[in-house]
Amino acid sequence: MIEVKHLTKYYGRTLAVDDISFYIDAGSVVGFLGPNGAGKTTTLRMLTCFMPATSGSATVADYDVFSQSLQVRSRVGYMPENVPLYPEMRVREYLMFRAALRGLGHKRRSSAVDRAAERCWLAKPEDMMRRRIDQLSRGYRQRVGLADCLLHEPEVLVLDEPTIGLDPAQVREMRNLIRSLGENHTVILSSHILAEVEQICSRLVIISGGRIVAQGTSSELRRQVSGPSRVIVELKGGRPEQMAASVADVGGVLDVQHTRAGNWTRLTVQCAEEADLRQDVAALVTAKGYQLRELRREIGSLEDFFVQMTYEQTTRD
Repeated sequence: MIEVKHLTKYYGRTLAVDDISFYIDAGSVVGFLGPNGAGKTTTLRMLTCFMPATSGSATVADYDVFSQSLQVRSRVGYMPENVPLYPEMRVREYLMFRAALRGLGHKRRSSAVDRAAERCWLAKPEDMMRRRIDQLSRGYRQRVGLADCLLHEPEVLVLDEPTIGLDPAQVREMRNLIRSLGENHTVILSSHILAEVEQICSRLVIISGGRIVAQGTSSELRRQVSGPSRVIVELKGGRPEQMAASVADVGGVLDVQHTRAGNWTRLTVQCAEEADLRQDVAALVTAKGYQLRELRREIGSLEDFFVQMTYEQTTRD
């Protein structure tokens, strides 16, 4: 559905996107993840024919974004980070205007607007479509921008930071909406918020410094997290130093740190890479007669991986 090969973009002498390549299957919801200034928006603008690349190639729905831009635009719904709206127009008036610009005939416009409004939760309350855009909250303006993207039933939706500036309730609603849109469209959305893309997307592409540093499902990326796993234990029944020393003797333990948690001692046990020592620690606790309140394993998170990869890219640059 979307294929990018060696895409590169310079702004003057500044390299914004550096020889990136990736592929997105039809029907996927893919998160384009990276810190601010990583090159996410520039890449999306090239894919939507908003700006040309310096070199490389890209196709969307089997059409070349450089030589067949009109065909690409007719198959893409693009919502930029800052949605451009006419504040003096009413919602329905604006969407009808946009439907006309998208080439929808007069008979199709009204039904297309009604359908998009229903999907983006603009149909209720009933007066919402009659309100002026400058009277809407930021969340409803984002919905209007998304409804605009859906008017022509595009095969591909490209959403640049769709939840930026929204409050927590609006963010949750927007996530649910994007997730539902993924049932009928190929969706690529950019964000620098890890939890957001992990909840919505089936696959992630991480970009930093204009380069793709990792891509895959969230589970695949988690498996690439380097560093030891940890076991968290809360015990009672002995002196903290004594209990920590006992756990430190378990095979595979690299280090044990202890802190007080009320009447309990909390041990943070650093284990050899990917080792799961919960069973061994539990056996030790039973043998020593300690009271056990908590025993759980912590492994490297997707956030750890994101920070690790973007930090490594920054230090190399």
